[in-house]
Amino acid sequence: MVQAKAWILARHFDGFPKDSDFQLKEEELSEPKDGEVLLEAVFLSVDPYMRPFSRVRMKEGDVMIGTQVAKVIQSKNPAFPLGSHVVSRSGWRSHSLSDGSDLIPVMSEWPKDLPLSLALGTVGMPGLTALYGIEEVLGLQAGETLLVNAAAGAVGSVVGQIAKIKGCKVVGSAGSEGKVAFLKELGFDQVFNYKTVTSLEETLRSASPEGYDCFFENVGGTFSTVAIQQMKDFGRIAVCGSISTYNDAKPQTGPYPQMTMIMKQLKMEGFMQSRWADKHQESLKRLMRWVKEGKLQWREHVTKGFANMPAAFMGMLKGDNTGKAIVAV
Repeated sequence: MVQAKAWILARHFDGFPKDSDFQLKEEELSEPKDGEVLLEAVFLSVDPYMRPFSRVRMKEGDVMIGTQVAKVIQSKNPAFPLGSHVVSRSGWRSHSLSDGSDLIPVMSEWPKDLPLSLALGTVGMPGLTALYGIEEVLGLQAGETLLVNAAAGAVGSVVGQIAKIKGCKVVGSAGSEGKVAFLKELGFDQVFNYKTVTSLEETLRSASPEGYDCFFENVGGTFSTVAIQQMKDFGRIAVCGSISTYNDAKPQTGPYPQMTMIMKQLKMEGFMQSRWADKHQESLKRLMRWVKEGKLQWREHVTKGFANMPAAFMGMLKGDNTGKAIVAV
């Protein structure tokens, strides 16, 4: 028997999450049966999508959703040997049993000098989201100009770097001077702190007077309304997230400037990386190659301790993190 811990949704969030919305529970797990493995969490991910998904895909009493890098500590499944590491969708759990169907082995050629937590960030779901948004949704081409908001986050920071690899001009928005400095280190062409500019419209126009070919949208709300006005004719918009609206008690309904979209003949498409699951293996290898070549830099905001999962989650929603928000058990 293994004594496991899990964070559950005690009550649905009303606006911004509170400590009382979470509850830590303990449970005993049986020994793995034939075909099963027992996992121990090593790193857990906290991501913006958890906030809206909790509203539409969870009921009170459910274990909080999420991914983790876990170590196989008992195995009766030859595909997952003892001591190997996997990416698991087992949520906010310290330990879990799995039949292996939901597990992704961490690539065998993982460099020893890189933390396994990158499998939850640059070489994981956020990296895939950035790559597919650029290539599959936007079709970004060399010489084009890309705007990305929440640019210092797990997805946005990779988006800007991939765009630079492809020979594009990149304009990024972030919410602190430290994050602005980080984006400059990554090679963004123009960066600004949206919290301190006097006019978002004038700042966007100054950063790219000719307008924007593509917009990688992570924020929603007022930023989107203003940014869409700055798009070039036939511009493309990849809608990845809407973090400015996640904690609203009532979902926002816009406004989007419809006439601008019509007159400029813009294309806007929402997406999730799971649409291209058949490409994941090769895409992850490409992301890892860029990391090893030094073309993709990474930064993590690490919170220590499974007990601090709610605090890490709420901190991420407040924008405390630069790069990927991770909890190290």
